[in-house]
Amino acid sequence: MSALTLTPRALYEEVAELLRQRIFNRELQPGSWIDELKLAEEYGISRTPLREALKVLAAEGLVTMKVRRGAYVTEVSEKDLADVYHLLSLLESDAAGVVAERASAAELAELEALHAQLEAAARPGHVDREHFFALNERFHMRLLAIADNRWRDQMVADLRKVMKLNRHNSLLKSGRIGESLKEHRDVMAALKARDAAAAMARMQAHFRSGLEAAG
Repeated sequence: MSALTLTPRALYEEVAELLRQRIFNRELQPGSWIDELKLAEEYGISRTPLREALKVLAAEGLVTMKVRRGAYVTEVSEKDLADVYHLLSLLESDAAGVVAERASAAELAELEALHAQLEAAARPGHVDREHFFALNERFHMRLLAIADNRWRDQMVADLRKVMKLNRHNSLLKSGRIGESLKEHRDVMAALKARDAAAAMARMQAHFRSGLEAAG
């Protein structure tokens, strides 16, 4: 009986992840209507798990449900972006302060290794924006994991999903990858110096610059 009750849940979660990636990859454009019938046929499923998947994405802010009109990929307004970046700045700068004070030498070495990968991904003439973005997110999520507050992690994960709706715009801004890399260097320097106040200030500056590029 337990297997039967788990299967539908696993299915709608799998469908939610498939749709999530299509939204992030711009296969489903912001503001576009989601054709439930077409997707159900494409995935070979009934509309019930698809609707459950859409509810998950709506809770994450990636999909907007409109009465009698169905589901649409969320369009992020300037205010939405400013609000998301403001909260991420508060949460992640707090985490940076914790890491500066409490992280072990091994944990700081992990962050340094991730930063080295970022440096390599941003070599002039060899920049892969998607790879850089993925590494950047890994760095931030590892820093949060080291700070070890699951409630903060959960809030950041949800906010970052909304931020990803606009990520292409910010990455395409001329010089933004170089600026982001320098900001990461500044954060790493503060972490290694065990300077919590500087780590917090530099992480906040990183998000301020990110918001300017995303606007």
